[in-house]
Amino acid sequence: MSLSLIAVLIVFPAAMAYAAASDLTTMTIPNWLCLALLVAFGLCAALTGIGWTAAGWHLAAGGVVLAVCFAMFAAGWIGGGDAKLAAVTALWIGFDQLLPYLFIASLGGGLLTALILKLRAAPLPALASGWAWAQRLHDVKQGVPYGIALAASALVVLPDTAIWRAAIGA
Repeated sequence: MSLSLIAVLIVFPAAMAYAAASDLTTMTIPNWLCLALLVAFGLCAALTGIGWTAAGWHLAAGGVVLAVCFAMFAAGWIGGGDAKLAAVTALWIGFDQLLPYLFIASLGGGLLTALILKLRAAPLPALASGWAWAQRLHDVKQGVPYGIALAASALVVLPDTAIWRAAIGA
């Protein structure tokens, strides 16, 4: 199995799962994870031979999302981890699947937000009262772990991306 195939089939999905789980349990997405995804993309792009032009467009997609998400973070609409995760994911996704990624993430994030707000309206079950992550998730002063929706959306669109096709030789 080639290193680029491992990056696309294992590293990226594992990183997305870790980001979602981390956001759920700690309400943070680690900086090291976003940096690791950035480095892994560079290696994957080089190993798949997607070319400088295609890699540049992927970088542009990540840059556009970073700029928009930074503005949203500055306005207090989203968390910093969500902004970084969305940008580094857009780097992997590229412009060809960026709109589907953002659309699915928006729908999933909306459903996630509605579910969490509904759960917060009810008392925390006694079984979960000793779990720090459940208490944090139930706290109305906390945000929503939107990284879950971002990660799930990324996994949905990944098989339709240019980096996926390059890695599997299609």
